[in-house]
Amino acid sequence: MPAFHLDLEKGLRSPVPLPPSAFLSSSPQDSGASTPQGSGASTPVGTKESFKNIPPLAFAAKPKSKPKASRAIRFQLWFNTYRKFFTLTVTLNLIGLILAATGKWQYPRKYTGAFVLGNLQVAILMRNELFGRFLYLIVNTLFAKWSPLWFRLACTSTLQHLGGIHSGCATSGAAWLVFRIVLLLADFKHIPASIVTAGVITSVAVFISIASAFPWVRNSHHNIFEGYHRLVGWFGLVSTWFFVVLGDSYDIATRSWNPDGKYIIHQQDFWFAVVMSIFVIIPWVTLRKVPVVVEIPSPKVAVVRFERGMQQGLLARISRGAILEFHAFGIISKGRQSGEHYLICGVQGDFTQRLVEDPPKYLWTRQLKFAGVSNTSNLYKRGIRVCTGTGLGAALSTCLQSPDWYLIWIGSDQAKTFGPTISALIHDNLPAEQYTLWDSKERGGRPDVMKLLKEVYVSWGAEVVFITSNKGGNSEIMQGCKKEGIPAFGTLWDF
Repeated sequence: MPAFHLDLEKGLRSPVPLPPSAFLSSSPQDSGASTPQGSGASTPVGTKESFKNIPPLAFAAKPKSKPKASRAIRFQLWFNTYRKFFTLTVTLNLIGLILAATGKWQYPRKYTGAFVLGNLQVAILMRNELFGRFLYLIVNTLFAKWSPLWFRLACTSTLQHLGGIHSGCATSGAAWLVFRIVLLLADFKHIPASIVTAGVITSVAVFISIASAFPWVRNSHHNIFEGYHRLVGWFGLVSTWFFVVLGDSYDIATRSWNPDGKYIIHQQDFWFAVVMSIFVIIPWVTLRKVPVVVEIPSPKVAVVRFERGMQQGLLARISRGAILEFHAFGIISKGRQSGEHYLICGVQGDFTQRLVEDPPKYLWTRQLKFAGVSNTSNLYKRGIRVCTGTGLGAALSTCLQSPDWYLIWIGSDQAKTFGPTISALIHDNLPAEQYTLWDSKERGGRPDVMKLLKEVYVSWGAEVVFITSNKGGNSEIMQGCKKEGIPAFGTLWDF
């Protein structure tokens, strides 16, 4: 009976025969060769010899399905730092909103606009490339390697899940905005219609922008998410300015207009709007149309080369146009001095399909790149970078730029699918003892990922594991690591 395995790239179970030759090797040249049993003598950690005692089929996929992780483990992974940040942010704002609505706290009733824009400003700040890079720089500079492991793990988790604050503050800002409109409507007889109209328009824009960012919209209908979240968001920013200026120009006490510029610039909501606008504009100031060279090694993948070397752990957003349809990909580079960097673009939708069918000579990209979780790899003494398929794009730079990071790449027909450029980056720059390439087509099946990972984790002396895979593979590995007590950070679909 054929064995079934979990396809980490496609999330499917399919019958795959497992030949006796499926065993671990650190390079394609070793694939298919038998591994002799060692005498049991100790070997240096992290060397190729340290794997020689592993028997054949040690990492072959098991024929029986793996048991699901316990509810406790699944809940811990579900209620991650992102959801903790979201819950904390919304809860604190909800308490303030209830106190204000019941008249227990008068300050937010008088300065409701500051609570609206304060939340929206923080939401935008959490998604700003410059602010994010600043946070990563501070953490990597101050706490790398010497601080306690639990603290470094907490730093990585915090930086990876800043989106929870983004979502929480955006939701809370919308709630405060509704409260502001309710207060205006309660005194509608004494409030000019222009102020109420500006408030309602702003509210609608904010709610549409938030609704378009729901996970099922963002992940399944990327162009819809991007169009509404960005364009309606920009419209909402413009209407916010009208709402702020009109609201601050009207004196409710005297029921008269007082468009005094000096008074307006002394209001909190004015400066919140200024800072919010600056952080919206900054990334777009760095937008450039740059020359690219597109290599098509197979119908499944486009490898795009850009000028400029990059530090590890960064991601790039690219587009054929200057406004819409920006897509994020991990950056591969040997370092800042290398003079070039690459993106691996797997064919998954219209945009990537066009890269293969009609390779461009120029693409739009922001020169200010945003940092991903791999950027915190500098915090750790040693680590493992696990990836499947095109996830190599987000993982390879970390291993290229640090000899302390071990690469495990699982994929199908790797050399043919990803081409000579990617193969050369690995084989010409990484020593054989620093990586394991598992070609499932060549080996006749997938590995037992957790068994492989545990062996490397111990022999390499790793402190942490970073994972880039699809949802099925990410979930399986994260659950396995949690069960084994291995610190791990998985893929987020939150860009």
